[in-house]
Amino acid sequence: MLIARDADILGPMGQAGLASAFVSITTLDRGLARAMEPRASTPAKRLEAISRLADAGCPVGVGFAPVIPGLNDHELESVLEAAAKAGATRAMYVTLRLPLEIKDLFREWLADARPDRAARVMSLIRQTRGGKDYDADWSQRMKGTGPVAELIGARFKAAVKRYGLDAPLRPLDETQFRIPADARPQLELFG
Repeated sequence: MLIARDADILGPMGQAGLASAFVSITTLDRGLARAMEPRASTPAKRLEAISRLADAGCPVGVGFAPVIPGLNDHELESVLEAAAKAGATRAMYVTLRLPLEIKDLFREWLADARPDRAARVMSLIRQTRGGKDYDADWSQRMKGTGPVAELIGARFKAAVKRYGLDAPLRPLDETQFRIPADARPQLELFG
């Protein structure tokens, strides 16, 4: 995973309050990962990136994203546990969102990759979106609503506490940032 190659830079920056990182892990199942994200880093490489960043001193969190009810939601606790063991100190999640053309791409992929689960997965997704494939409402679109979304939220909250992924979010120390002198003319373009 590319972010791990910069651990030697991000570590000292993290220790100085100048950087932090989040690494997303969708699944620990290499086969499912390859089917869902064929050109992305493997789950093992993502956990290794968390470990390298944490060992270097960069505060790192894990994003269990996207949570796909009926497909990967059963891994929520195991993903968070593995990330905590690798050195993550915070966690977040996002329930699958299917806006615009993404909906059709996902449905096609699901029917091809997991035909035995496709109808059930889509039903559960709609249960988190008020009966629709997608709800753009700002206050709900990242987590969803209804019993399925509430259960995912409750499980996430319990797992975060169980695995110590609730470290306070340390704000970045913006007082250390300086605008380079040669950047000023460019900034005037936005003036």
